[in-house]
Amino acid sequence: MSVKKVAFIGLGVMGFPMAGHLAHAGLSVNVFNRTEAKAKRWESQYPGSAHATPKEAATDADVVFICVGNDDDVRSVMYGDEGILAGLKEGAIVVDHTTASAELANELAEACLEHGTGFLDAPVSGGQAGAENGALTVMVGGDAATFAIIEPVLKHYAKCVQHIGSVGSGQQAKMMNQICIAGVIQGLAEALQFGQKVGVDCEAVVAAISQGAAQSWQMDNRAKTMLSGEYDFGFAVDWMRKDLGIALNEARHRGVSLPLTALVDQFYADVQQLGGGRNDTSSLLRRFCDE
Repeated sequence: MSVKKVAFIGLGVMGFPMAGHLAHAGLSVNVFNRTEAKAKRWESQYPGSAHATPKEAATDADVVFICVGNDDDVRSVMYGDEGILAGLKEGAIVVDHTTASAELANELAEACLEHGTGFLDAPVSGGQAGAENGALTVMVGGDAATFAIIEPVLKHYAKCVQHIGSVGSGQQAKMMNQICIAGVIQGLAEALQFGQKVGVDCEAVVAAISQGAAQSWQMDNRAKTMLSGEYDFGFAVDWMRKDLGIALNEARHRGVSLPLTALVDQFYADVQQLGGGRNDTSSLLRRFCDE
């Protein structure tokens, strides 16, 4: 299958530049966004066409990409008389980049199978900067043959594209990603507040320990802003709580214990209570500073 015409549904901070990369790669791109003005703005910046409904955008597309907020948002653009499935041609492929539940991935795969189309769950990591710079990581669940068709297209906005396994495993990989991030940020926040309380030069300490086993992306990219109390950027606490909720629900369903994740999720709830729902996830340090 040669992919020439695609649709991109959802033009948020991630989807907007991701769809742009596809257009710049020479693909014919149709877009849809619930806020029409944003779709029109995308159309003014990139070669492609904005459409009034998901169905219109998906009509005749070889591949339809989805990047929206949550399970219910995905269902709202997939189903119904004006949904993606209503316009999708037989043999097309749906790729869901939304961070959603594995349960939804299996539901969509079944719906697509009945419609004669393929499906991949393909959540991403790398944030807005990764989307803008074409440097995302994509974790993909689904049929290997379908993945082989889509992989070259994903590389237009990703530096790493990894096939994880069967349908739902892409979402489970993203859950693991968020579990790891939550634990690392909490450890960094505790270390920095410890340093502040005992009176050491935290910037000097970070300069030293970032060269050893304590080094992490969070330390390299967030320690300085955390020490400055700067959180008005990056991946929002509200979004992280949504993602951790998905992971915790999956863990309960599978009989898996995630004690640290559950604890950090409650710490993020504290940050929300402090008015930090739109703060970057590194704002866990706020809990200590506002005590």
